This record gives sequence, C-alpha cells and structure tokens, in this order.
Amino acid sequence: MKTRAAQHLLKREAWLRAFHFGKGLADMTRRMIIPFLFGIAGAAVLISLGIWQVQRLEWKQTILSQIEARISDSPVTLPATPDPANDKYLPVTIVGRILPDGMRVLTSIKQVGPGHRLINLFETQDGRRVLLDRGFLALAAIAGSLPVGPVTVIGNLHWPQETDSFTPDPDIAKGIWFARDVDKMSATLNAEPVLVIAREITPNDASVWPQPVTIQGIPNDHLQYAITWFLLAIVWLGMTALLLWRIRQKTN
Repeated sequence: MKTRAAQHLLKREAWLRAFHFGKGLADMTRRMIIPFLFGIAGAAVLISLGIWQVQRLEWKQTILSQIEARISDSPVTLPATPDPANDKYLPVTIVGRILPDGMRVLTSIKQVGPGHRLINLFETQDGRRVLLDRGFLALAAIAGSLPVGPVTVIGNLHWPQETDSFTPDPDIAKGIWFARDVDKMSATLNAEPVLVIAREITPNDASVWPQPVTIQGIPNDHLQYAITWFLLAIVWLGMTALLLWRIRQKTN
C-alpha cells in the first residue's frame, strides 16, 4: 500500500510540475509573441528600405554614366533655341568674341583657396549673345586682357541650380554674385538665357582655369543610405533578441 501511495504521489508531483511548466511556457510564449512579431516586422521594413536604396543606386549609376557619356561627346553647333531639359550638358562649339561685360561668382577650389568664376558676355559670329563661364580666377590673381580677335570655345550647355532662399542678392554695381543664376545673369547682360561652361578656350588666358562640367557635383548617396538601413535592421534584430531573452529570463 505504501508503495502504491508513493507511486501515486510521484505521479501527482510529476503532473503538477508538467502542468506548471506548460503554464509557464504558455505564459512566456504569450509575452514573447508581440515583441517577436514587432521585431520581425520592423526588420522587414528596414531591410526593404535598404534594398530600395540599392535599386536606386543602380538607377543613379546608370543616369550618371549617360550624363558622363554626353558631356564627353563630340561638340555640335549651338542650337537655335537651346532647351534646358533636352540640351542640358550638350557639348557645343561657339566662335566669336568675349566681351568685357560680365560678372564674378564667388567660389573656391580645394587646395587652392577662394576666387571667382568669370562669367562674360559672348557674342557669336552670327550676332547671338550668350553667357560664357570662362573658369576660375584665384582671388590674388589678376586676369589678363581679353583676346582681340575671334575666340573658339568648346564647352557644355548648363543651367545650374545653385541658388536657394539663403543665397545673398548679387552686388550688381560691383558685378559680384554668390551663385550662378542663368536667368538673372542673362537678363542683367541682355543675353539669351544660355550658359556655355568652357572646356577649352582658344586663345586662352593662362590665369583663368577652365572648370568644365563633370558629374562630380551630382549627388549620389544611395550606397550610404543602403548601408544605414541595413545596419539599422541588424541593430533592430539585436535589440529584439535582447528583449526576448530578458522576457524568458524573467519568466524562468
């Protein structure tokens, strides 16, 4: 009888332990399910954002390759009515005279220092008046005399968007500007709203360094964005795992 009673007691204790273990496991599962789902959903969102940035990176690299190919293409004659959308970066050749009318745009070059971009009025052989970005002149340098005879310029059409609400107004009297604004500059010089950024000028003033159009100024930060999103996803998963571990420890 004692043996049967002992066996019955052991079975009852085992059943109680299993019951309490199952109840604790169910309670732990209920407490963990919401943080687990929240963690998985958050990581999925962050990873999808990272993948989207990778796709954007591929798209941007394709666009930059197309722009770079167009910049270095063979120059053509200046279109009759250049269009900012269709003719942006178009390489052109213009022949005519560099007129003294112009302005200076305050800028700087790394490892060189401050200076100005020289923007002059250019009159083509057929009488058209456009803007010519001759290049960079260091602040301490003095520009040479303008060529007397005809000048041949190879460059690219561009309509840079450099102004914003924080850009100071130009000093028209002194001819000092703080950003290139094709529309306002052309209106000031009574020229077509067309800017040719010189790649080569013949003959050229050695004190003025041409600053041709490149893709370097076009932002492409999608790789950094993608890395950021993926790192955030890793951190999110790590924090989720830590939270689940703490819930399990408290339950135990």
